[in-house]
Amino acid sequence: MNMREFSSLVGLSSHTLRYYEKIGLLKNVQRNSSGHRAYTSKDLTWIIFVKRLKETAMPLDNILVYASLRELGSESLSQRQKLLELHQETLKVHIAQQEKHMAALEEKINIYKCGKVR
Repeated sequence: MNMREFSSLVGLSSHTLRYYEKIGLLKNVQRNSSGHRAYTSKDLTWIIFVKRLKETAMPLDNILVYASLRELGSESLSQRQKLLELHQETLKVHIAQQEKHMAALEEKINIYKCGKVR
């Protein structure tokens, strides 16, 4: 698929996709006979995963480390697992904090609903 189709499908601008290529996050993008980018289903799967990591607040530097490890193939499986497990722990802490914030907001909203404003 071309840049416009891919961009629309993954919800990233063409500028972002070119930037990801530039920094090595998106590698070996194929080109058609005209020299235009031709994205594959493999690129789609990878970018969806990258977006998930970003949406869960993994720093771009860590995503780049993961991408570098991925390039090494199966010899880096344990390192990739470790990186993802560390991110998982960070994400769990973040979710717990957000749940506390939600509870505090709900408590305040209930105070307003009951008319017991302080």
